[in-house]
Amino acid sequence: MLTVKNELLQTLGIVLEQLLPGAGARAAFESPKVAEHGDLATTAAMQLAKPLKQPPRQVAESLRSALLATPAFSTWVEAVEIAGPGFINIRLKPAAKQQVVREVLSQGRHYGEQTAKGRRMMVEFVSANPTGPLHVGHGRQGALGDAICNLFQTQGWEVSREFYYNDAGVQIGTLANSVQLRAKGFKPGDAEWPEAAYNGDYIADIAADFMAKKTVKSDDREFTGSGDVNDLDGMRLFAVAYLRHEQDLDLKAFEVKFDNYYLESSLYTSGKVDAAVQRLREAGKTYEQDGALWLKTTEYGDDKDRVMRKGDGTYTYFVPDVAYHITKFERGFEKVVNIQGTDHHGTIARVRAGLQAVGLGIPQGFPDYVLHTMVRVVRGGQEVKISKRAGSYVTLRDLIEWTSKDAVRFFLLSRKPDTEYTFDVDLAVQKNNENPVYYVQYAHARICSVINAWREKEGGHRSTLKDADLALLDSPAAQGLMLQLSRYPEMLTAAAQDFAPHDVTFYLRELAASYHSYYDAERILVEDEALKRARLALVAATAQVLHNGLAVLGVSAPEKM
Repeated sequence: MLTVKNELLQTLGIVLEQLLPGAGARAAFESPKVAEHGDLATTAAMQLAKPLKQPPRQVAESLRSALLATPAFSTWVEAVEIAGPGFINIRLKPAAKQQVVREVLSQGRHYGEQTAKGRRMMVEFVSANPTGPLHVGHGRQGALGDAICNLFQTQGWEVSREFYYNDAGVQIGTLANSVQLRAKGFKPGDAEWPEAAYNGDYIADIAADFMAKKTVKSDDREFTGSGDVNDLDGMRLFAVAYLRHEQDLDLKAFEVKFDNYYLESSLYTSGKVDAAVQRLREAGKTYEQDGALWLKTTEYGDDKDRVMRKGDGTYTYFVPDVAYHITKFERGFEKVVNIQGTDHHGTIARVRAGLQAVGLGIPQGFPDYVLHTMVRVVRGGQEVKISKRAGSYVTLRDLIEWTSKDAVRFFLLSRKPDTEYTFDVDLAVQKNNENPVYYVQYAHARICSVINAWREKEGGHRSTLKDADLALLDSPAAQGLMLQLSRYPEMLTAAAQDFAPHDVTFYLRELAASYHSYYDAERILVEDEALKRARLALVAATAQVLHNGLAVLGVSAPEKM
């Protein structure tokens, strides 16, 4: 149906151009708000009424007549109706909707994808400092980042996934001190135990392995403990490698992979932070006041200027962010997206101001940000408290072990990132229609069981279904299901543009509902061979789109439940 829709859209553009030169570029279809009104709609008549100096209904009548006279509309359109002040609703012939089945079966896992654009983008996400295992908030970032990467890949972008973390600084110093205290035999609650120290049991595990001279290896580093309780620097390096390894295990369980790990410390050792500051000074965008160096962020829409370098000579935290994003731009990424918690909202204006001020031609609005709220976890009707310092927070691996990778991904993606979300562990393990991921996966498994039964009993093969007589798919239930399948490509494009993987979860639930309704309305494995093959072709196409959509979310499409 995508081919049909594009043909009709091209025809609409030609007709609009004939009515008013230049209007062809405005050609667009919408989905009617009420399904009974038709399959496609356009407001073009109302848009042209003023420049043509005609009532909208009169323009609509002219447009309707011209469209119905074209080969494309006479082939694919059943009716063109005018409603209200000049809305034009279009009803497609069954043959137009049936085309989507052949498109899906021929394109397979590529259905809905756009051709490669030769454009590069980077998505930075998770970016957790190595001070503990990943918590549920990091899980929401992981699910969001990976799904957004997958969405843009369907739109023809070349996508790179990056993990940025601080391997130095105050938090890492606190981590090293906490490990050393554990190695010396102290524990939380002792008089010698600082209030700021990390209290989790994992600190004792790190200390024990360091003293045992074990070797730890992560995706980006490896270190062997010296066993010397006074080797604080060695403990720091060992603890970072240990926790990076733990985070790698979390990410592996979540099936999230990164193309690159970027260290904040490298921005200082390579001189990139100093170089960024020097560029800003040479551009005349800084000034000295009260012993500090300030950036003129108000010139770029910030509510006040910001301190870059404090009186003690250290930089404020947004300065390395500016240097880091300069590297992203210099590495040739046309689009950069950061997935971060809502607590980072205040840094957006400062980072963007710094990037504008360096004079490198970095476009306004670079980078894009997707901010998310934290996640409440409820189990047995009670909230499970998250407290990283106390060591009692719910880790991402906990949540996966309690439920499943698929449930965690689908649930964390089922709401807009900036809305509060409560993860119900009990719901995530239920095997009924109340569990959204089960509901969608069950639709896929249900189709697979039908196709497998046909293959086992009759030796049928899915690849032969693309030749089925689709004209037999003329029932309301079949037409409704095919219309849902045709929505998939446009849904992907809109979801990518809006950084909205939750739109994919909504779509999949609607598609699963359409399939379940169709299954209840029509028997598939009927005696009539032609009708059976047509219905099998429709449900096989449905299974393919369910599979494709779940893959965007990083969720599996099982054949059995």
